[in-house]
Amino acid sequence: MEVEMLVHPLSHPSAPGICPEMLEVAEEATRAGDFSLAAEIYSSQLADLQQPDRGLCLRKADSLVRAGRISEALDSYCSAASLGKLRPEELPLLVESIARGLREKEPGLRSAAGGEEDEDAEWGSTENDRLDLFSCGLCRCLLHEPSTVECGHTFCRRCLEPDTVTDCVHCKRALARKDGLPNGRRLDVVLGGLLDKLFPNESRARRLWIDGEVLRQSRNLTEALQKYDEAVELAPSTGRLLCQRAELHMEMNNVSRAVQDASSLCQIKPLWPKAHYLKATTLSKASRNDEALQEYFLCVALKPNWTKVRLEAQKVLAELFSSVFENQDIPTPLHPLQGGVASRPIKPPALLRTLRPLTQKPASSSQESDTSMTKSALPDESSSSPWKLSAPVAEGSGTNSKSLADVLASVPAPPTGLKRKQSDDSFFNPPSKHLKCGESSSVKLAPACGGRVVPADLLDSGDLECSLCMRLFYEPVATPCGHTFCLKCLERCLDHNPNCPLCKENLSEFLSTRGYNKTLLMEAVLQRYLASELEERKKIHEEEMKELSNLNQEVPIFICTMAFPTIPCPLHVFEPRYRLMIRRSMETGTKQFGMCIADELKGFADYGCMLEVQDVKFFPDGRSVVETIGVSRFKVLSHGQRDGYHTAKIEYLEDKKVEGEELVELLKLHDAVYEQASNWFTSLKDNMKTQIVSHFGHLPSKDPDPQSSGSGPAWCWWLLAVLPLENRAQLTILSMSALKDRLLAIRKVLIFVMRKRPR
Repeated sequence: MEVEMLVHPLSHPSAPGICPEMLEVAEEATRAGDFSLAAEIYSSQLADLQQPDRGLCLRKADSLVRAGRISEALDSYCSAASLGKLRPEELPLLVESIARGLREKEPGLRSAAGGEEDEDAEWGSTENDRLDLFSCGLCRCLLHEPSTVECGHTFCRRCLEPDTVTDCVHCKRALARKDGLPNGRRLDVVLGGLLDKLFPNESRARRLWIDGEVLRQSRNLTEALQKYDEAVELAPSTGRLLCQRAELHMEMNNVSRAVQDASSLCQIKPLWPKAHYLKATTLSKASRNDEALQEYFLCVALKPNWTKVRLEAQKVLAELFSSVFENQDIPTPLHPLQGGVASRPIKPPALLRTLRPLTQKPASSSQESDTSMTKSALPDESSSSPWKLSAPVAEGSGTNSKSLADVLASVPAPPTGLKRKQSDDSFFNPPSKHLKCGESSSVKLAPACGGRVVPADLLDSGDLECSLCMRLFYEPVATPCGHTFCLKCLERCLDHNPNCPLCKENLSEFLSTRGYNKTLLMEAVLQRYLASELEERKKIHEEEMKELSNLNQEVPIFICTMAFPTIPCPLHVFEPRYRLMIRRSMETGTKQFGMCIADELKGFADYGCMLEVQDVKFFPDGRSVVETIGVSRFKVLSHGQRDGYHTAKIEYLEDKKVEGEELVELLKLHDAVYEQASNWFTSLKDNMKTQIVSHFGHLPSKDPDPQSSGSGPAWCWWLLAVLPLENRAQLTILSMSALKDRLLAIRKVLIFVMRKRPR
């Protein structure tokens, strides 16, 4: 993130020695990116003054920061601080430069930095913060009392209880409100037991953790802390648990323990901005501002848009720069050409203890007195360890094991594209080691996907068996009462009874919505950990579907009424066996079944018509209205049964085609019978014609080629459906395989009907 150019006001804009034209040149150089030139101009202006100007010192410091000359910049900031207390808003460039340097030097920081996130959000997001299979999408912790919602996703029941959760965070589907669920959200029994088995310690810790949260909300902090302590003992590497316990310690003024928890949290989640923010807060509360500042820098490096933390870092840095000059008698710097002790800015011992020298350049004679003055206050260089992202801070230590200078030393020059002059920073060496991807460190980064490991010997297919078919779950569905079944098993049970097969809770509303969405977590567990068993289960299902889709060997038969090719046949389905039959015809994709009339001896007639499903409308109680249309005729070769409904092995019937003189004779007969049928329909009363048209439609037009279809002209079947004939007579005509015979039979019926019609 780029910081806008700051122009600090001069203390004495018209003081002798200050050249406005040179200041304008310096500002133009800054806008052009030549920060070293701007710094040199500000230095020359300061050299011409009898008394140093605070505004010029700050301008010079900012230019040096932009040029990457950090150690020189610190001198200028110290000069400004000696003239007047630094304010946080005067240090954004230094903070941003340090954070940018950390990102450029540390690959982990660079990849984890989330610049597009909400700048006021504290949680952040890193690779090691991704959800794993068993985490709740709302609280991002291990599922506790898992509850599967209507869309098939699973969350903690506790997370779903507030009505503020209106949509699924995964699929954005609207969720049922709490008041719309008579018994509220229910525990998914199978998943709950599975989580307790696979992660016993973490599950127990999660329960204690939640108990602690409840106690904390009721301000029973002592008992809440006991719950947190027990939970941490069971699951010591749970980041958010440590985070909450650290916050609780802060509430109870247990600052040292809060620092310990925050430090542990940073080791567990080194790329989590919230962890470093929490540690910075605890260190600040413990008055360890130099260490807190480093954590603030890490926060800004990880999350550049976090305005709140940038301001905190500027505030602490300003205090470190300025507080060391309070209550100290600092001699007024003399003109640089006059020499003496004041010929360069003085860094008091307290500040040097925090900002360790960045260069190893040999001290000049003018520096020796300053160095000797502060030597006893500096940490031992030989004992200092390289700065690492996850290096812990020893609790209670009086000095900082990783000073701010280590952080500053790793800051590279910004890529301005301009060649700068040699400066003091050409001497400094960055820390000898940096935390890099793939290299070992004192604390390793958390795995990218959460990393919960399921022991291979803990999970077996017996844990995930349907209680109805006693086989591995296939397309598992959770009911509102929390029980899980195979989709097909559940549907078959609800065909007979609208109650849960296990707890007998009424599922009429669930049945009416047809909300049979698969439990996605259960499906994912099966695919990941029982892949071979699931593949075998899938093969069995596919074989069953293949067998059911064979419309020759085992055709499902609906025993009801006469049906004819091309004629609509609406059905009211309420028997469980036919519910199953219709559903299977849809699932296999054939959308077809046979229709036959009953037969006292054989069960159903030897001839029938195949129907194709065009639409299905379900009622809340499981009944349905099925819109079908006749497709083709068939002859039954053998009778059978399957799962309660009838089946048949069939062969399809087609009219025998004729040619020559037989065709000429057939066409004449066809035209004559059609004319006779049209006259009969026209002669009917209006109310009768209206009823026929509303149910069967208008009389189809005459076919130019009556042999174009294997079932013959459509108007013949329309007429056969509306003529007042018994089923047996209709069946006889349906079974005919010669169009001529069918036309002759229809003509006889028309003659008979027209003679019997009242005059």
